[in-house]
Amino acid sequence: MNTPPDLAHAPDHGFIDGIRASSRQMVRELGFLHGTLAATDYPPSAVHALMEIGARQSMTASDVTAFLGLEKSSVSRMLRKLVDAGELEEAARPADARIKDLSLTRKGRKSRAAIEAYGRHQVSSALANLQPAEQEAVRTGLALYSAALARRRQAPVPATPDAAPAVDVVAGYRPGVLGRIAEMHAVFYARHAGFGAVFESRVAAGLAEFAGRLPSGRNQVWTAVQAGRIVGSVAIDGEDLGDGRAHLRWFIVGDGVRGGGVGRALLRQAVDFCDRGGFSETHLWTFRGLDAARHLYERHGFVLATETPGAQWGTPVLEQSFVRRAVAAG
Repeated sequence: MNTPPDLAHAPDHGFIDGIRASSRQMVRELGFLHGTLAATDYPPSAVHALMEIGARQSMTASDVTAFLGLEKSSVSRMLRKLVDAGELEEAARPADARIKDLSLTRKGRKSRAAIEAYGRHQVSSALANLQPAEQEAVRTGLALYSAALARRRQAPVPATPDAAPAVDVVAGYRPGVLGRIAEMHAVFYARHAGFGAVFESRVAAGLAEFAGRLPSGRNQVWTAVQAGRIVGSVAIDGEDLGDGRAHLRWFIVGDGVRGGGVGRALLRQAVDFCDRGGFSETHLWTFRGLDAARHLYERHGFVLATETPGAQWGTPVLEQSFVRRAVAAG
């Protein structure tokens, strides 16, 4: 899947320890060692939850757990306290009452605004001590370092001798790829959303049209292959949207390998391709309720842009669009 870093070119211990020392100092200066954060009465995890739920308008408890990388029971207790404090409200989904969306109340929005103001003042007052070029170096360096830390956390676990056969991510066309991607989509979405022939035919037609444009350097498809069988896919269409925007399409992972890092590996290939290609934005379209996929999108920098009712696939759903802005080059 992901290629491990080349440790032969890793910095020496002195270089690494310097970064670690700076990281510890940042933690102290930003107040993360205190019981509360950002001039609130809440611990850091609760402050982060308020910020991220507000940024996305709504999240489930599972969304928050995955995004923060914390233990599920701890997040559940923390979210319950925020609900009891009037910062968050819960709403059961009409299609499945077991799933509850969390959103900020009026009080929560005021708390988030105060946290934003505190954080902006904290950063701006620190940056005031630096020249413009140094400020840009801080912004770029932090973005690159935080992204590298996230990639390390999201890297799939290597297969062991007793594990299932390894899954490799392969770029480009291979015989049977179009039919297999269409089949995986048809079977999954029939089961999870009630889609039928309209959906399958549109997927197949889109794949057939895209295949003719694959030789272009602006387009690519990746498949996850296990023991010779395709078990996942994703594609970047760099031509259909125009204006320097990329379109992420046909992302799917099979049941047998879902949750094992295959989706992360596929999306990493796709977003890296977009960054190398200089696309200003990457767009994708999906619908509400596919929480596992949404976790992955958001981990890779996608943000919910719109949500509207629609029935273009033959069944009424809340259609969503997500956008990922280009990552600044270092």
